[in-house]
Amino acid sequence: MPSQPATPAAGERQRDADRTRAEILEIAQREFARHGYAGARVDDIAALMRTTKRMIYYYFGGKENLYIAVLEKAYQEVRSLESTIDVQHLAPVEAIRTLAELTFDHHEAHPDFIKLVSIENIHQAEHLRKSEALVNLGAPVVELISQILQAGRASGDFVADADAIDVHMMISSFCFFRIANQYTFGTLFGRDMTAPEHRERHRRMIGEMVVAYLTGAGPGAGAGLPPA
Repeated sequence: MPSQPATPAAGERQRDADRTRAEILEIAQREFARHGYAGARVDDIAALMRTTKRMIYYYFGGKENLYIAVLEKAYQEVRSLESTIDVQHLAPVEAIRTLAELTFDHHEAHPDFIKLVSIENIHQAEHLRKSEALVNLGAPVVELISQILQAGRASGDFVADADAIDVHMMISSFCFFRIANQYTFGTLFGRDMTAPEHRERHRRMIGEMVVAYLTGAGPGAGAGLPPA
């Protein structure tokens, strides 16, 4: 009896599906970052993929679900990076400086992430709120910073009565502004914030800013803080 042709194993089919899904997300991220949610077209994404609109709908169900999946991927990448900081084996000052510098590096290397966040703010987080994964995705970094702050207070390194979300905002705002506002800032002040000659100074600056705030090393340190 002639042998039957071998059918693809379930594992191989799953790998193909995962690969196709990842490729769609990569191209969709580029298109949403370039054209915004309203301007990006599933037809164009399908053409760039050399696939069909129907295939994209098969994997994601529609344009909004695809956009939400792109947001989830972008945020999960930065959260995964933050989770690599070994709080247990770093001194508090080094841990918070490492977090600031990692955020700086990530935002510089992923300008599409900055664009996507800006676009979603234009939409007042309308799509972000529809994702359970994204709504809860802020918790890990807040917990990470809380652990660093707790360790810093216990060691006596940190004297500021700092809030973890405020510290996260402080780090993010500097790193985000540098990429998001590079063109308007450059036009108004004649300085390219992303030019190589400024990079190391800015990277060091954000780390030192956060450390100075937490350790009370800055001018007027301790003002307004409760007495020890």
